[in-house]
Amino acid sequence: MDLLSNYLKLSPSEMNRRRFLIQAGMGFFVTGFNLGLPIPSWAKDGVTSGEGLHDKTFDLEYRYIPLKIDGKPGTATAINGTVPAPLLRWKEGDYVRLNVKNSMMDTDHASIHWHGVLLPFRMDGVPGINFNGIKPGETYEYHFRVKQYGTYWYHSHSFFQEQTGAYGPIIIDPKDADPIKYDREHVVVLSDWTSEDPKDVFRNLHKLEGYYNFQKRTIFDLFENMKKQGKEQALREWLSWDKMRMSPVDILDVTGFAYTYLLNGQSPDMNWFGEFKPKETIRLRVINASAMTNFDVRIPGLDMEVVMADGKPVKSVKVHEFRIGVAETYDVLIRPTKEKAYTFFAESQDRSGYARGTLAPSKEMKAEVPDLRQRPVRELKEIGMEMMAKNVFGGMDKHKMKEMKAKMAAKRKTKKENPDVRGPIGPSPFRPDKEDPEVVMVVENPKYRLDEPGLGLGKDGWKVLKYSDLKSAAPQPYSPKVDREMTINLTANMERYMFSLDGKRFSDQPGPLLFKHNERLRLWMVNHTMMDHPMHLHGMWMQLENKSPHDEIPFKHTVLVKPGEAVSVLITPIEKGDWAFHCHFLYHLEAGMFQVARVK
Repeated sequence: MDLLSNYLKLSPSEMNRRRFLIQAGMGFFVTGFNLGLPIPSWAKDGVTSGEGLHDKTFDLEYRYIPLKIDGKPGTATAINGTVPAPLLRWKEGDYVRLNVKNSMMDTDHASIHWHGVLLPFRMDGVPGINFNGIKPGETYEYHFRVKQYGTYWYHSHSFFQEQTGAYGPIIIDPKDADPIKYDREHVVVLSDWTSEDPKDVFRNLHKLEGYYNFQKRTIFDLFENMKKQGKEQALREWLSWDKMRMSPVDILDVTGFAYTYLLNGQSPDMNWFGEFKPKETIRLRVINASAMTNFDVRIPGLDMEVVMADGKPVKSVKVHEFRIGVAETYDVLIRPTKEKAYTFFAESQDRSGYARGTLAPSKEMKAEVPDLRQRPVRELKEIGMEMMAKNVFGGMDKHKMKEMKAKMAAKRKTKKENPDVRGPIGPSPFRPDKEDPEVVMVVENPKYRLDEPGLGLGKDGWKVLKYSDLKSAAPQPYSPKVDREMTINLTANMERYMFSLDGKRFSDQPGPLLFKHNERLRLWMVNHTMMDHPMHLHGMWMQLENKSPHDEIPFKHTVLVKPGEAVSVLITPIEKGDWAFHCHFLYHLEAGMFQVARVK
């Protein structure tokens, strides 16, 4: 059975219902006033205290609601009638029960995945993988012991429901005193909203590469590059990108042309407000619940202190900006001393739009909103393909080319015959086939890039968070012994909108990845595409090997892997069962970048 199509395909009846509601033009957002505003109370003015918010039984219900953002009507798959969904506050050690009802009568199923939360695999919430989904009219009881604390979130893992509003925050308070001291907190949920039918968005991405990208290069960009680089070099690079059927300015598949970027369900024009009093320490729990957007976050005029990454405490890092990939969470502290307003500014990675809100002592105060920065452009050397430009016109003579190919072939053969032989990125047992129609680009020399801030960052004169800055705040158990190593290649043919792992989409995979219970596994992820991919492994932590001391290696549930990068993570699978492993860009997952990890 094709699990992916069962897992993700929208039913015709669901699509017809959405089109009907959109055409009817119904919505809660009306110019001039809001009727029954479908935004939860916590998202309007923030949360100031965790007292009295804990519960051990929660009732959640899926329903369609008409939703109008900035005058554009759409339909949301809302949980308890709001977008974002209700904030769930648990306590470490609690045994929680969550009754989730599907009242959307014309969809095949609904579901909830508790992102980053460790639990039995039957509670993980991925239809077709570890349960059947919640059928229309049915209620499913999730129940598990809460084993951790921190900032997490939850979302649907059915169809495109995550894109249409089915996401919400989770705060888990520690059973003892919180090691992070603060006076007030605000939950900040970033997301991307489109009034288009998500299935139409997906179809458009298949129709034309860069369908939503209106920032493409023109012949005038070539002329400008010729002035900077020289005619021959600029032309070589231009033709190299063309040969790979890629564009160096395809940063995000869906852009601000289709998306309105939201902060706690509110558009930039709606301007979310979070209160503070001068000299307070404010904790911002930032969650990227987007379907397809990485954000670059800053608060002009204020330093931020990163104290938690993906729900795990890290040693304090003072920054002015951080990139938050889809599905990641960061907790930051700010300490405003002045009686003035500040803008919380979350700029999309491709600079096509932004989400924003205002932090101030009163709602009447306003702050300046920064201008969008210039669109970034990828370089061949950044993705390990600089040799390609040299060879477009035969820039390397045939003898040297033949010699280089022979050395690379011998190197790959040696590694294949002796898997213990390690190069700069460890063993390389499998390389994608360049002749495979699903694989356009193969990076021969992937690099360690955790000490780089990422495309478009680091040139503004302020401190930007890098993965190499993250260090666990408490010593972690670490064993130098690794039982096994595994490499997974992130592959794609972006022109055809095919995304895969090891050159195969989920429907073509021969079987699940096999993890052994309690083994110490080093997993390499090598990105052979020109896009960043937020890779998420369900059910277990990934310890990011970022050159920190062994007892300070940070834990992550989602890792944003840069183009041409090789990332290694350490994993100890402690819960048996089938777990999803996938890119958290929703349309990449739909296109095939998904696999099952079986722990046995």
